[in-house]
Amino acid sequence: MADGEVKSNILTLASFWILGLCNNFGYVVMLSSAHDILKSNSATPGVNETVSINSTQDIFKRECNHLSTGVILLADILPGLLIKIFSPFLALYVNRRLSLCIALTTASFLTVAKAKTELVAALGVALTSMASGLGETTLLSYMVNYERSVVTSWASGTGAAGILGALTYAGLTGIFHLSPSTTMYLMLLVPFLMGVSFWVLLEHPKKYEISTIPSISTDPSTNSQGLSNKMLYIPRLLKFMIPLGLVYFFEYLINQGLFELVYFEKIWLTHSEQYRWYQVIYQLGVFISRTSVSLFPLEKIWILTILQGFNVVYFLIETLYSFTPNIYIIFALIGFEGLLGGGAYCKTYHNIMKKVPKERQEFAMAMTALADAIGISLAGLLAIPLHNQICKIPK
Repeated sequence: MADGEVKSNILTLASFWILGLCNNFGYVVMLSSAHDILKSNSATPGVNETVSINSTQDIFKRECNHLSTGVILLADILPGLLIKIFSPFLALYVNRRLSLCIALTTASFLTVAKAKTELVAALGVALTSMASGLGETTLLSYMVNYERSVVTSWASGTGAAGILGALTYAGLTGIFHLSPSTTMYLMLLVPFLMGVSFWVLLEHPKKYEISTIPSISTDPSTNSQGLSNKMLYIPRLLKFMIPLGLVYFFEYLINQGLFELVYFEKIWLTHSEQYRWYQVIYQLGVFISRTSVSLFPLEKIWILTILQGFNVVYFLIETLYSFTPNIYIIFALIGFEGLLGGGAYCKTYHNIMKKVPKERQEFAMAMTALADAIGISLAGLLAIPLHNQICKIPK
């Protein structure tokens, strides 16, 4: 085994799985609670706003929140996007970064739990975004010091965060009837578990003093880690970044722009419950594809991009005409959407570990993480006007 590399034993794989779980858990919980955050902090608590061409005729009304859940998506991704823009060019001070990540996550749950207005709730969500973005870029860069199998372990953990985060929120609020605020307080166990996983369970490379791993060379003209060389290398990463960014743009346009407008009346689930379980099923698809990446040998991510584009078209038509005969078809399509998104994420980072030179991998992993953040941000921006326009159209 080469000097500086740590063998991926069971404990190492388990540590990265837990780190992936904890890093994305808060992010998923915030998106799963988006409908409730907007509803509970609206001007008329407990009652959804409706927009209608003729407000005197109930038959034309659409059940819509005053604001799209795209608002929560933007608060949940834009701060993380800023972190991801600068993080690849900064020194990888792992201990300091993880400490800040845990502090931000803790603050986010406390802020949302105590929020009385949409602005304060959005602030708490923004703190989660910063924590998730910082954690992802840091740990993706750090894992190049391990065997490639840790990528699958990390991806599986992030996928598990999706299903467990959405399921935990839906279960605690829907089955155990806990308030969203109480649920947020219980989530404080997540940052604690993240710290235990990184500082207690994970075996670190012997080669480095992990608190001071340099990312920028003092002589950028001669070292691939120099700032100028990093900037020049970005175009060679676009083949990874563009397909991944488009997959995430399409799926989050569905999730935060269209999901809450796809609902079935007079069934055993309320509108809010349907939205929560859409999130659970989507995250289940993500978890399956990220955990079983070896079962999907496809390396051309653009094929997944095209398939995700078809999903956008279907869900857009469904919001306008409600032609799907039952909710189980929607459940199946949402699961497929999650499979595509999770597969694109995991395959992209596996391709980087296989095809990018070792000395470039730390930067490539962190830089590519920017692609999905850009796609999600653009989806959030488009989701708001799209939501508003559909709400103006009679059913």
